[in-house]
Amino acid sequence: MSHIILYAIVPILVVMLAGFIAGKKGAFSGTDAKAFNKVVLDFALPAALFISIVNADRAMLVADIKLSVISLVVIMFCFMLVYYIYKYGFRKQGVTQADAAIMALINGSPTIGFLGFAILEPIFGTNAYVALVVAIVGIVVNAVGIPVGLSLLNAGNAEAAAAKNGGKKPSPWKPVIHALAQPVAWAPILAVVWVVCGIPWPKELSPSFNLIKGANASLAVFAAGVTLSSVKVQINWQGILGVILKLIVMPGLLLLVGLWFKMDAQNLAMLVVAGALPPAFSGIIIADEYDSYVATGTSSLAISVILFMAFCPLWIWITQLCVGHIPGVSI
Repeated sequence: MSHIILYAIVPILVVMLAGFIAGKKGAFSGTDAKAFNKVVLDFALPAALFISIVNADRAMLVADIKLSVISLVVIMFCFMLVYYIYKYGFRKQGVTQADAAIMALINGSPTIGFLGFAILEPIFGTNAYVALVVAIVGIVVNAVGIPVGLSLLNAGNAEAAAAKNGGKKPSPWKPVIHALAQPVAWAPILAVVWVVCGIPWPKELSPSFNLIKGANASLAVFAAGVTLSSVKVQINWQGILGVILKLIVMPGLLLLVGLWFKMDAQNLAMLVVAGALPPAFSGIIIADEYDSYVATGTSSLAISVILFMAFCPLWIWITQLCVGHIPGVSI
């Protein structure tokens, strides 16, 4: 666990703190953070999503059908649960449909792309099963969750604009088309199609993607720190509820459903830890790009990153109580 804290969690906090200090000292502003996030959202993140998925193998997707189906159903159920809780539960507090979509993108998705290997490999070792879990959960989060979230976000903004201008209700397909036109949505979908078609990925092309991919995590976390310095942090029930839904509800449901369908003990443990990962940084990037629910979403992310240090070993312990010995666990 000390290895995970030192090599995965602490670097996030340090880079986020560096961005916060830089923002407070005036080196960067909220406008600069938006520019950083635009680079991540339109270039670095799509490249990272594409190259991480396209290197998967079609056989991996069907190697453990339980893992694939449970990941898709439970994670997207939690995604929509977060969306509807915020859309209807906090409507009187001024939370809009777009805000609810942002919280779903943040607290309804684990940051598997940023922390998947960094967290799972120190616990379970470097093996094909870790890569399998990261690949499948990454496909669910990035190729399904992001397009759905962007569609809901665009639909909410379109309806709000129509209501403000007294216009007619917008077409339900327009937000979907607008979402799919963005690189962060179509890049992972294209990668999934590539994998499903069984087309070998030319390894010689990977370095070209890896260079811009390298800016993804560091720039996103730094920009989150700058954003924190430029907004009034809102630690309220809306933010705290997001932490509960992310760190407790999602891994808990993954564990219960996995036990019900008798998943392999190691795969189940890895899936539970993947579900307990902090919220997706991509949600914060999108929130800042659309200027929607930034303060609450960013504070919820910061709290979750800190609390994950306690919840990660807790969920492993709970899983061990339920399934007994977990092969390969070195915690």
